[in-house]
Amino acid sequence: MSPTERDGGEESLAPVIPIFGARAPHDRPASEAARAPRDGESTQTWHASWVDEAPAAGDAATARARDEAERVLVRKLRGRSLSEREARRLAADQGLEAEDVEVLIDRFLRLGYLDDARLAEQLVHTGVERKSQGRGALAQTLTQRGIPREIVQAALDDLPDDEGERALEVARAKVRSVRGLERDVAIRRLAGQLARRGYGAQALEAARRAVDEAGPSGASGGRSGVRFT
Repeated sequence: MSPTERDGGEESLAPVIPIFGARAPHDRPASEAARAPRDGESTQTWHASWVDEAPAAGDAATARARDEAERVLVRKLRGRSLSEREARRLAADQGLEAEDVEVLIDRFLRLGYLDDARLAEQLVHTGVERKSQGRGALAQTLTQRGIPREIVQAALDDLPDDEGERALEVARAKVRSVRGLERDVAIRRLAGQLARRGYGAQALEAARRAVDEAGPSGASGGRSGVRFT
């Protein structure tokens, strides 16, 4: 006989093991609780006088909080990746005790649902390729997401040493935004835009080079200006 069949040919499914252990008797499905006992099975149910076997107060509420925290995390992870710190805070917000939060987070880590190193790599790639950000902005983004400092540094260390070239590329793309300004003013404005994107020492030199590449022109009043064609 198949191990999945009971006497009489009935099919028996393997038991489902919840993350936090077996459910309390009062949490069992009504169909299970109401079924008739089989031969040799006890018909006794829990009685309040059996102090040692009484379910702990609040167990039902705790189980509901655990289930809800797991559902909230899974739903959130379907939309975007979370750092370990973000997931821990989200689980705690569902009313879980610190011990239960750690059990849930540990399971998600083992399953690969949470991975700070992988998240850092994704954020760096997005920041560089889509937002043209420098190291300063990248570091700030990763830190704000709760990624540990050592992981942030490792992700930034993997970047190629081309900060200056990327800053110049952004400056060339933005140089039209300072059209008509005096050269020094145009350089300062453009350097400020680069600084806000996270470029540090390279910002001023990239701005100066981009403005000069655009070409100088005379301006009224004898002041030097910038002409853009």
